[in-house]
Amino acid sequence: MSAKILPIVQVGEPVLRQRARELTAKEIQSREIRELIRDMRETMYKAPGVGLAAPQIGRPLQLAVIEDKAEYMKDVPPDVIRERERRPVAFQVLINPRITLLDQGEAEFFEGCLSLTGFTAVVRRARAVRVECLDEHASPRVIEASGWYARILQHEIDHLQGTIYIDRMLPRTFMSVELMNKNWSKLPVQETLKQLDSSRQP
Repeated sequence: MSAKILPIVQVGEPVLRQRARELTAKEIQSREIRELIRDMRETMYKAPGVGLAAPQIGRPLQLAVIEDKAEYMKDVPPDVIRERERRPVAFQVLINPRITLLDQGEAEFFEGCLSLTGFTAVVRRARAVRVECLDEHASPRVIEASGWYARILQHEIDHLQGTIYIDRMLPRTFMSVELMNKNWSKLPVQETLKQLDSSRQP
């Protein structure tokens, strides 16, 4: 059976604001969940995105998939890659994750979401995290990540708790992706924040 491209729900759907339920080992090893993971992977590729959580396709389950392909970075300027600490991340399945924010400071960057298409905003996130989870075989896994990888993990695990990036964003930075690319994409994020803040009326 070939993979299906699943519809991605948008902000306003109740499922995006619920805490997803955990999966049992028996469920993880079931045909239904194996097929769901396969379909989520293809849906993420098709979007395209670097992560997709089950609530985003209408399923309130503690399940997410992530992958940041090298090809997604080919048109990104090297200085932006360095600023974001972005490196390729292989395909991974996260089930029932528990996240710990590590004490390595914070970073601010623009984020978008497949469930809030066409918009972006700057979000402050921990630079490094530790995630304990199960993989697609129900085997325990520990992930330690930093930079953009850590941001992807935080974003997707937020979805499993009913949290969306707009809950954490710096409100003055919320804008359309089109206008961000037109007006702000060539600036370092800290310069963008400085200019947006200086435009505030006294």
